[in-house]
Amino acid sequence: MNKKFLILLIVPLLGSCLQEDELKKPFISYTPASLNDGWTMSSPENEGVDAQKLEKIYFDFHADQDIWQTRSLLVFRNGKLVAESYTKDDGDQIKPRAMWSCTKQVVGLLTGIALEKGLIESINDSIGRYLPETENYPNKKNITIEQLLTMKSGIAYSNDGLKGQSDDILRQLPDNITGFILGRPLANTPGEKIMYKDCDPQLVSCVIQQTSGKKTREWAKEVLFNPLEIKNLDWMDYKDGTTLGGFGIMSTPREMAKFGQLVLDSGMWKGNEIVSKKWIQEMTRVRIEDMYSNQFCYLWWKDETRKMTYMHGHGGQFVCIIPDKNLVVVMTAEVNTQDDFQFGKEAFEWVDKIVEICN
Repeated sequence: MNKKFLILLIVPLLGSCLQEDELKKPFISYTPASLNDGWTMSSPENEGVDAQKLEKIYFDFHADQDIWQTRSLLVFRNGKLVAESYTKDDGDQIKPRAMWSCTKQVVGLLTGIALEKGLIESINDSIGRYLPETENYPNKKNITIEQLLTMKSGIAYSNDGLKGQSDDILRQLPDNITGFILGRPLANTPGEKIMYKDCDPQLVSCVIQQTSGKKTREWAKEVLFNPLEIKNLDWMDYKDGTTLGGFGIMSTPREMAKFGQLVLDSGMWKGNEIVSKKWIQEMTRVRIEDMYSNQFCYLWWKDETRKMTYMHGHGGQFVCIIPDKNLVVVMTAEVNTQDDFQFGKEAFEWVDKIVEICN
């Protein structure tokens, strides 16, 4: 990760603050553009979506100033892109922006591939088996990969505010990210309590990097991004060369949707298995019933009342998967909003509207 990453995060937010009279553009059209990026275009009518009602949803999405943070809304049905629109800048179609914690869900997918390829023997393995750094931190050696996938490492670590450790990582204060995390005290016995934090998926990235012999982002390109025809994605490394695991991916809504489609299709992409069906099932099975009032799986989120699995990144980056409707809905928003200014669970109300008009 570098200064360029921080600048790319901050400048768009400043721009929006300086142009309050142009928070959102009026709606013009949801007809998707053909970009030769792996997606097949279709129309709502051909995919069983009420076109007239979908147009009204898009009009309202653009017009609603209560959700001024939003930047995009894309609808994929039956594996095809049927609608897309960008509320602030049409350049978002091809310009990568920070997806923040959606990175965690990508790490979840990579964990399954690492298991399939034998890089990790079992998620019940302790990290001490894979990370030589744990020799210096014996109280962390027995933390298991499964505990990392469910935010139960017990490590005292905070994502929040200027006093949180994620801010130290963003400012690149520690020399070594793995040693910094392992050197934190234990707040709880590993496996005992749940605490959502960036350090747990970061350690999973460290394990993958150690066992693959490559930077996690480079290995991911070989086994996941290239097979998914993802070209417009950047994944940041820490200054010591370790790929970030709790955040760090910058991409576009169309590229992020491919991860959702992959999960919807049980690990398949255009007839090729990228991730095993068994892992997709395991990864998206609820492990924690109440994490911020929704269910948590292996680094993925679930809303069982909506029968929906989803990716979620800070600020309001969402990839929502509704298997019953063979539907993927992507929404993105300003990347650096905080607290109540984020585009939050109101996003699901827009998903509900789209679900209702699918036959």
